[in-house]
Amino acid sequence: MKNLIKTIIEHQKAFFNSGKTSDINFRKKKLIDLKKEIQKNEKEIELALYKDLGKSSGESFLTEIHFIYAELNIAIKNINKWAKRKSVRPSLLNYPSSDYIIAQPYGITLHISPWNYPFQLSIAPLIGAVAAGNTTVLKPSEYSENTSMILEKIIENVFEEGFVKVVQGGPEISSELLDHHWDYIFFTGSVGVGKIVAQKAAKFLTPTTLELGGKNPCVIDETATIKTTAKRIVWGKFINCGQTCIAPDFLVVNNKIKDELIKELMTQIKNIYGDDPLTSEYYGRIISKKHLDNLSSLLEGQKILHGGKIDATQKYFEPTLVEVKDFNSPLMQNEIFGPILPVYGYEDFDEIDGIIKKYKNPLALYIFTKNIKFGEIFLHKYSFGGGAINDTVVHIINDRLPFGGVGNSGMGNYHGEATFKTFSHFKPYITKPLWIDIPLRYPPFEGKLKFLKKVLKLIS
Repeated sequence: MKNLIKTIIEHQKAFFNSGKTSDINFRKKKLIDLKKEIQKNEKEIELALYKDLGKSSGESFLTEIHFIYAELNIAIKNINKWAKRKSVRPSLLNYPSSDYIIAQPYGITLHISPWNYPFQLSIAPLIGAVAAGNTTVLKPSEYSENTSMILEKIIENVFEEGFVKVVQGGPEISSELLDHHWDYIFFTGSVGVGKIVAQKAAKFLTPTTLELGGKNPCVIDETATIKTTAKRIVWGKFINCGQTCIAPDFLVVNNKIKDELIKELMTQIKNIYGDDPLTSEYYGRIISKKHLDNLSSLLEGQKILHGGKIDATQKYFEPTLVEVKDFNSPLMQNEIFGPILPVYGYEDFDEIDGIIKKYKNPLALYIFTKNIKFGEIFLHKYSFGGGAINDTVVHIINDRLPFGGVGNSGMGNYHGEATFKTFSHFKPYITKPLWIDIPLRYPPFEGKLKFLKKVLKLIS
């Protein structure tokens, strides 16, 4: 496998060095071809997502396929504008000059994508990498094997092997890939693996985007509208069977409304998934037995308010509500990444500050309140990847909002133009004529320093 990976990298370097990707029309055509190929394979993609994660066709289209169409449309429409040389105002000290910024591709890039949204999170970064003129090796997750297969088929039908290549395999393949020198690495996954990626990238000083996770708090104060709040929390938490990096990980609810909210959460679970979510076409499945077993172990000794049923043969885990009294619970140690929603009641809002700081730099932070001004003050106070007042998850929908983590939840961002920027080095340069040369900058400075200081003061 080592020799195969070396060969793949050599092909990537040769393709990039050929200069083909420097042609904007070539990049745009490939993005158009990618869109057409996805359209041709829509049903196969939906079937693969169903086999891997039990996703309904509606959920697959909305959260994976449509998302990619939107990203492709934006890139195809705007690639010429994004890649165009930009003129900036020159410095007076450089007079006369013309000053520019150009977007330059990094070169050969490595993408390692996860299993929870295996189509979307593989293709979305790729769109920006291609639009910016890079080549890419994509290593999809071995857990979502059916989606990885259709990804490989689509990529092979659209891109030359040296341009974009899918490499399949387990952690050992990822490790081998990371041992090589890349010009950019884009990783989506766990915090633990993200640290390994960062460590290996540091060997070559390779710039890296890390899209990680964390325990995302969801705060509900006593003014929140119970029904709407519960409905939006249930949707955000249990879509994709809770396997969403920006899902609310736990609730912090004012005790005045806690019991009423819990009751409404149960009602909304039934409204969305029916009396038996096992039979619902809209409720997904856990990715693997390993993950199912881990989630199951978290329920041991817990006060289950709703749900808790498991069918290992179908990788089914019922939407589950659990009451927690303190933060020593096993449920409160790490990101749950599944359909278990802990509920903690608070008396005084002053408690919230300590809770948020305990789970520093989450990928998402949510608050439900009728006092929007207060909600904005609350969100401005803390460091987190992205969030919302009176909703969950939906900030990811707007391509004009960059998506990414901070601190423990990651580094870098993407979506829409931000993806193009992620995969571009913005290179500045100036051009100057030779027919004039202002002598102010050259020694000796006697007799002109006073004037030079005046000039610098005027332009500073």
